[in-house]
Amino acid sequence: MVEFIVVPRRTALINVDLQTCFVRESPICAPDGPAVLERLNRLGAACRHAGIAVIHTRFVLQPDGSNLGLLGETSPPARAGILNEDALSAQLDSGLVVQKGDVILDKPRFGAFFGTDLEETLRRRGIDTLIIGGIATNICCETTAREAMQKEFRVFFLSDGTATSGIGGVSASELQRATLATLGSLFAHVLTVEEMTAMIDPACGADVGPA
Repeated sequence: MVEFIVVPRRTALINVDLQTCFVRESPICAPDGPAVLERLNRLGAACRHAGIAVIHTRFVLQPDGSNLGLLGETSPPARAGILNEDALSAQLDSGLVVQKGDVILDKPRFGAFFGTDLEETLRRRGIDTLIIGGIATNICCETTAREAMQKEFRVFFLSDGTATSGIGGVSASELQRATLATLGSLFAHVLTVEEMTAMIDPACGADVGPA
């Protein structure tokens, strides 16, 4: 089991793809999307209070299809334009709390590091630890967590701050369980939003670890 500590000034919360199409009322939304969004709103408030950076990603594509690539062959929602950056379905959900100082990061693929300046932004701020929540657990959240670990970032992965939907006859709960088991074994410290918040609160007054 992987276990890390929290140093607020070296930590960032990444809310992965809390867009309307993934949160609610869409063929690709997670049934638990609204509940996850509310938990992440509460965690975001705790993170800002502790001095932890908050980053919101959006999985978006160019409306003219110029960066669709292989998604045009593998992803019906992408072909349908649901993820086009100008589509209402691709906007951050209206229920998501975004405050001044938060970072909004657009990404063209599943992982938040691919085709973005996320790594440069984190390194510039001295951040080496990430808290990952959002949708979908086994796709964009998991891909981002794996990318982060391979780039030598410590990863906290939120078991109830992520959600997915069923795929190919496999239920959402089965996919969630499998992803958490894999990541918790090798890639991330898996914990609940409540447990993460409890770790953040005492860390506010103690800047632990080397600079």
